[in-house]
Amino acid sequence: MESEGKRSYRMGARAAALEATRARIVQAAAEVWSQRWHDEVTLQHIAEAAGVSVQTIVNHFGSKDALYDALADAVAAQTGLSRQAPVGDVPGIVAALFADYERQGDANVLWIAQMDRIPAARRAAAHARGLHRAWLERVFADRLPDAGREREHALDLHYAATDIYLWKLWRRDLGLSRADAERAMRDLLDAIDPRRDQHAQ
Repeated sequence: MESEGKRSYRMGARAAALEATRARIVQAAAEVWSQRWHDEVTLQHIAEAAGVSVQTIVNHFGSKDALYDALADAVAAQTGLSRQAPVGDVPGIVAALFADYERQGDANVLWIAQMDRIPAARRAAAHARGLHRAWLERVFADRLPDAGREREHALDLHYAATDIYLWKLWRRDLGLSRADAERAMRDLLDAIDPRRDQHAQ
């Protein structure tokens, strides 16, 4: 008869293996979807990239859209970990944001471009917008008005100044170096600092 210790170890090892497989599938999905449109990708494409069967993906996620949602959650979690910056440290904030955009900005732009016709992409984009706004509230807490319309207005300006499409404009469309693009964003953030008007009075 199997001991309790051996049974617990076996169950723990099985759970770890399942989690590793799940993570491998999500990583493969990220790689495939970073290069192709959502509706061009099949579960077979992802299965081949992950080295598993289509049935394994179905067992873990149920459907392609459910896998897409899981990928969006994983990207959001990774973004939260990578965007660590002290409150009010504009150079640090911009550097953290660019590290994120340089790593997965092109894939994010591709996903956003599909949100009008792909429900899963729309959900992912809405989730990302909420997370980005919450991040802005945290890292710019020292400069945002306390409440009301002025706070919302300031947040809107900071959102526009740090939006991924602005990164795309500078880095991809205009061909700026990363250093020059980061400088442009820092200058823009300094220009919209609500405290400038107070200091000028």
